[in-house]
Amino acid sequence: MNLPRALKPQAATLALAALALLASATALGKSSDRNQPMTIDSGASECSQGGNMQCVFTGNVEIVQGSLRINAARAEIIQRGEQIEQVILTGKQATMQQDMDDGSTMNARADRIVYEPKKELLTLTGNYQVESPRGSNSGQRMVYNMASGQMQSGGDGTRVRTVIQPRAQNKEGS
Repeated sequence: MNLPRALKPQAATLALAALALLASATALGKSSDRNQPMTIDSGASECSQGGNMQCVFTGNVEIVQGSLRINAARAEIIQRGEQIEQVILTGKQATMQQDMDDGSTMNARADRIVYEPKKELLTLTGNYQVESPRGSNSGQRMVYNMASGQMQSGGDGTRVRTVIQPRAQNKEGS
């Protein structure tokens, strides 16, 4: 694994655990990805130790685990006590791409992507777009509850666009 030297072993373990949770929790991606090694490349990293720990990776952050590919200007992992509270990916735009078990690809992008493991929430804000062969959804804010599978978009006065592909095209594209 290519981790920056400035990253201490305990902090590196926490950072990898947090990002592995992000990768496995999307539930949309290829199930075998969570068993693959993860590589984090960045221009710099800084981690604090203690009860309230924070790791920040900056400078063209690239995270790869199996078919999951994340690119962001900044990746931040926040831990309170023993629990990871948030993983925050930012940039113009932060992107995620992952193969799904059916062989198709899911792409997502947003100015800010926040994963909250305890709440099982993934929030995309700022010109987000999620695309797959089944369709697409775009707008300014989307919250995806990974436990229930429920997605909530809009409601803040902005428009949301959802495109659902016809079933016949969906089968041909898969």
